[in-house]
Amino acid sequence: MEYTPTIGLEIHAELKTKTKMFCDSPNKTLGERPNTNICPVCMGHPGTLPVINKEAVRHVLRVGTALQGELADFTEFDRKNYFYPDIPKGYQISQYQYPLVRGGVLCGIAITRIHLEEDTARSVHHTEHSLVDYNRAGVPLMELVTEPVVKNAQEAGVFARELQLLLRTLGVSDANMERGEMRVEANVSISKTNTAGVKVEVKNLNSFKAVEKAIAYEMERQKEVLEKGGVVVQETRGWDEKSEKTFLQRIKESSEDYRYFPDPDLPKLKISEIEEFNEKEFKESLPELPWVKRERLMNEFGVQESTANFFIHTSFLVSFADEVINQLKGNKEGSLLALNYISSDLVNVLGEDVEKVKFLLPQNFVTLILMIQGGELSSRGAKDILAIMVEKGGSPKEIAKKEGLTQKSDEGELKNIVEKIIDENKEVVSQYKEGKENALQFLIGQAMKETKGSANPEILKKLFIESLNK
Repeated sequence: MEYTPTIGLEIHAELKTKTKMFCDSPNKTLGERPNTNICPVCMGHPGTLPVINKEAVRHVLRVGTALQGELADFTEFDRKNYFYPDIPKGYQISQYQYPLVRGGVLCGIAITRIHLEEDTARSVHHTEHSLVDYNRAGVPLMELVTEPVVKNAQEAGVFARELQLLLRTLGVSDANMERGEMRVEANVSISKTNTAGVKVEVKNLNSFKAVEKAIAYEMERQKEVLEKGGVVVQETRGWDEKSEKTFLQRIKESSEDYRYFPDPDLPKLKISEIEEFNEKEFKESLPELPWVKRERLMNEFGVQESTANFFIHTSFLVSFADEVINQLKGNKEGSLLALNYISSDLVNVLGEDVEKVKFLLPQNFVTLILMIQGGELSSRGAKDILAIMVEKGGSPKEIAKKEGLTQKSDEGELKNIVEKIIDENKEVVSQYKEGKENALQFLIGQAMKETKGSANPEILKKLFIESLNK
């Protein structure tokens, strides 16, 4: 029996700021000793007063601008009341009725809202006891909620990956899922009609694969319940990575259970009255967005989508590639060649030590590309020169001359080598004349070996065909 899925995503991302959301404790959690970056405010001591982190608000507004959402003019913070050990105040400061951003779209998926709140502490569970590290308590946390229009698990994975890419491009979050800096929750339901079924929230999704697997599993689990005549219960479920199954955590709360009300200790904000929160300036200051760069690289230079995605994800080479393309000044063939060399050969030469790219000047790399284009270098010679340039720097022309890597294209010189190879390989020549095309490649290979890879293979091919077909 066919079921209609209804899937919505709630994605949290820790924001990059110097201090926490409502106090001046350092926004540092990774590698820090437990409970060292805390203060009376983020620990919820009586009599303390929170102060809004302006940079965190700016980050969320920039994300909203990039996603074409409606930036709020009026906004306020609310208290979300619930009692867990990782909530030191007994409530979380969040946003409910008046979020910073409404609407927007990403990957064709409509966004409901984007709001700002403080993160909770981190619980560490042992066999006989649990501990709480409050370093994370109060860290600025952006929450993005989609409309329930995600069609399947794969689409959810694509959306989450693209959002992570956007957050990194804007510099608002590192969004590393394995470190908990970006967390995805999926609301999943299925029904036999076009109306949504009973919503189940799945938490603990700390990788894109986990997002896809958990959604796919939960849809099948609910289907099995319904097929057996059972009823799907609204609840919160976790994801077990080892068994690749969801498991019951608790019965799902509703918004009424949280008893939201405006935080009396924080001022209400009129965004239009804050000079630096100007929507026009946000738009003008946005960098080239990932999906725009992807389309530009594919349409303008003809690179494959995989190569375009490489440059979008590899930030340390993006500026280098942009400078190279700029210096090639409209040379589309050269630009495509350069992008392919950077994404394959240069990456292989750099290996794990990406800092070595600083020895490679963009203008020298451009010269290398032009030498390849002009037939001065073979593919092998170009790779050898690139390796030297990365290790020691230097001009590709000088390196080619010193190392004897300039490609030989003189037909008179190469013709002697062609005749020599033909004389030494009579049997292969006979095979070629019998119609075996791979025999020609063997002969060219022998000539390349003879010239230590410095001969122009296209000219060799031409000379071999001329000599063999006499």
